[in-house]
Amino acid sequence: MDMNMLTQFSFYFGAASMLCASVFFFFERAEVAAKWRTSVTVAGLVTFIAFFHYLTMRDSSVWAASAPNYGDLTSLRYVDWLVTVPLQIVEFYLILKVVGKVTSSVFWQLLTASVVMLVGGLLGETVDGFELIGFIIGMLGWAYVVFLIFAGGAAKASAESKNAAVTSAFNSMKLIVLVGWAIYPIGYIIGNLVTVTDGIQIMNIVYNFADLINKAAFGLVIWAAAKSDS
Repeated sequence: MDMNMLTQFSFYFGAASMLCASVFFFFERAEVAAKWRTSVTVAGLVTFIAFFHYLTMRDSSVWAASAPNYGDLTSLRYVDWLVTVPLQIVEFYLILKVVGKVTSSVFWQLLTASVVMLVGGLLGETVDGFELIGFIIGMLGWAYVVFLIFAGGAAKASAESKNAAVTSAFNSMKLIVLVGWAIYPIGYIIGNLVTVTDGIQIMNIVYNFADLINKAAFGLVIWAAAKSDS
């Protein structure tokens, strides 16, 4: 299997997985307690939006295979991330809101940090000569998100919660952000900062794999908490 075919397969697999996850979350919404339904709905929205963009990127990857690289998919991917990543930040706020332990300032700090992370990455991948600076900006945004959920306001709000389901979900989501989100910089480095054979294709495969973990698994953590608390 050549690299172009493997890259296209990763888009097909990503689209199918996001659709399955969306259908699952939307059907399961009615099976959880009312206080969790918004969270499960948002999880379904995240994967459904990703499904739509994966369909577009999948179709684009077919013609991109005959072009020098897959770089033209970058703008499509960041449109997806600029919508779905803030929604995932909303999830942190919503699960803490279930027990009424979080302030709106925590939400805005998380949202601002995530937008800085994404804008840094976008500029680094689309502006010539900005690759390293964009990477550094993106990493600083991610580091601040990690700080907020491990030691900042979000972490303190979770620590005050007496709800076992909320605590379990929050701890699992923290690990996804720490470990799962760390996959994206690997793809960025391969595609933008080092010279690797088929680097753009490998970058897209890494990004697609990371999306599965950070969207579908993220939602499953919320669903599991909702079920256990229902």
